[in-house]
Amino acid sequence: MNKSSKHILFFTILPLLIIGLFVISLRYGSVNIPFPELIKALQGDENVKKSWLFIIQDFRLPKAISAMIAGAALSVSGLLMQTLFRNPLAGPFVLGISNGASLGVALLVLSGGMVFGFHSESSWGSVLMAILGSSLVLVMVMLVSTRVKDNVSLLIIGIMLGSITGAIVTVLQFFSNAESLEAYIIWTFGSLAGIGWLQLKVLMPLVMIGLFLAYITQKQLNALLLGYFYAQGLGVHIKRTRTIVIIATCILAGSVTAFAGPIAFLGLAVPHIARAILKTSDHKILIPATILIGAALLLACDITAQLPGSKSILPLNAITAMIGAPVVIWVVMKAKKLV
Repeated sequence: MNKSSKHILFFTILPLLIIGLFVISLRYGSVNIPFPELIKALQGDENVKKSWLFIIQDFRLPKAISAMIAGAALSVSGLLMQTLFRNPLAGPFVLGISNGASLGVALLVLSGGMVFGFHSESSWGSVLMAILGSSLVLVMVMLVSTRVKDNVSLLIIGIMLGSITGAIVTVLQFFSNAESLEAYIIWTFGSLAGIGWLQLKVLMPLVMIGLFLAYITQKQLNALLLGYFYAQGLGVHIKRTRTIVIIATCILAGSVTAFAGPIAFLGLAVPHIARAILKTSDHKILIPATILIGAALLLACDITAQLPGSKSILPLNAITAMIGAPVVIWVVMKAKKLV
């Protein structure tokens, strides 16, 4: 099978897989709903049991849509960072965006009271504080990027900014009470359960903006793979491209972290899965491929975390780590030519 046929097959099968996973996520959970009743509930049939109607329309449907959106956003942001820094182990949170969001939530939750007018038990308060924290890191990274031309130096500075914010969070944890500490740790596990239709109205446009910015830079990203000097020779404005990529990554990773918590490994692993399957480095193909794989993978992880047929819910980060960590090990071993 030639490469073109493989790509056509991939982009035919994966959407069907996503549809199948989407249906499974709506049907199964602590309450299993028959398929005919599921279809009626999606059509708004009032003859369906009210409890089933509520579970599907107000809980499972927005959660499944959120899983696809978040998976796509994190995967594309990981691809952007790996291309920009030409580092296979770069992820969407390499610039400290996740740590900034965590600092914002920590200031709210670990304070055990009122911070900037938001109550510690308010879900919107956590979202707004996470956005504020990640935006603060974004501003700092953008200020640094205007002065630093070397991407390796920018990468190191981003990691150090993440370390600083992480250190502040650790200090807050040390002085917080047990109840506040438990609430914060639960947030760090990552969860899509708190995203409803109202939250989706904010999350979806943000992710669409980030994906659009990634899409319009696909030619420049391909040129960057050949080296910065070669890219400049092709007419690529390096500084402008880097700025757009950083903004896109911060929007994608920051918005998902704000609403779902820090979901690890997905953005790091999915770009490698896409490259391994499609055998290409062309971002015109990789960007839509990572969107589809990321959406399917996070849907599958969320279904697994839900433990269908059980009332228990595993931490989402635990499931994504089980998938992402082996991929990282494989990348390292492949780089050392051990596999």
